[in-house]
Amino acid sequence: MKLPTPKWWYVRSGAPAPVIRALLTPISWIWAWATARRMARTEPMDPGAAVICVGNLTAGGTGKTPVVRELLRILRDRGVVAHGLSRGYGGKLKGPTQVDLAYHSAADVGDEPLMMANDGPIWVSVNRAAGAKAAVAKGAQVVVMDDGHQNPTLKKALSLVVVDGETRDGEWPLGDGSVFPAGPLREPLEVGLARADAVILVLPEDLRAPAPELLAMFPGKPILCVRITPVEPPPPGPQMGFAGIGKPWKVERALKAAGCQLVEFANFPDHAAYSEATLKSLAATAAQFGAGLVTTEKDWVRLPPTWRDRITAWPIRATFEAPADLEKLLDRLSL
Repeated sequence: MKLPTPKWWYVRSGAPAPVIRALLTPISWIWAWATARRMARTEPMDPGAAVICVGNLTAGGTGKTPVVRELLRILRDRGVVAHGLSRGYGGKLKGPTQVDLAYHSAADVGDEPLMMANDGPIWVSVNRAAGAKAAVAKGAQVVVMDDGHQNPTLKKALSLVVVDGETRDGEWPLGDGSVFPAGPLREPLEVGLARADAVILVLPEDLRAPAPELLAMFPGKPILCVRITPVEPPPPGPQMGFAGIGKPWKVERALKAAGCQLVEFANFPDHAAYSEATLKSLAATAAQFGAGLVTTEKDWVRLPPTWRDRITAWPIRATFEAPADLEKLLDRLSL
């Protein structure tokens, strides 16, 4: 069973779980070595179109998927035929498969691809190279890869890494610099940054500016700030929230900041599958408070169809603070 993301990962020093971190550190050395070895031994393939990789330096919960959706929207507004590409985590199909909203479920293709397919063509493929080739064969001029900064199989025209810019309540997005499973990093910070063309720093709507100390951790890299904003207000009246994403506690924080009358909140692991028993338990707890149920758009697409009318989806959107800076990066691709 998948476990929720440990909050102690995101403590810089004096972590409340130093013994656990110390015990996991030898495993993190092996993880980093294996990642570096895979990167060095793989020859990237050119699928015949520009590949923009939107990846992570950490294990997740950065706001990457909203950034991918916004980037795809911007490219399409420029008249570029842009297709999304995902591994399809949580789905049973290996691909390459183009997501069909009339046919596929989250159990088939994963929650994030199903959500993004509302906007335009999205492919799922465990073999990213095969997925990119399939997209190009269907006319894609640009392939935007959701995740994959540590996947060396595709030649990347532009590599963007998304970093959570929220540093309050004692959280530090990069932890103490430890690699998984001793910390949130997928590889040593300097190694991952060396392959990045730019850093996208994701900020919540109510945070005025990123911490200068965080900005200083990306020397020599262009930094593009993105705001995560609600598409609409939270539902009125008392609400019980729940979320199964990388950092579910950020959803609770965002709902409160948006004025939601939140009476209770339940955290689940990322991509959690909601059983009938779990949903009945949530509904029973909400009923005790006379509250409705609210969750993220990503969680909502994983719900059984019989529950969707009973639970409100609260969608969000990523907006670039300086669109001209992004345009400069895209101009490198000569689209």
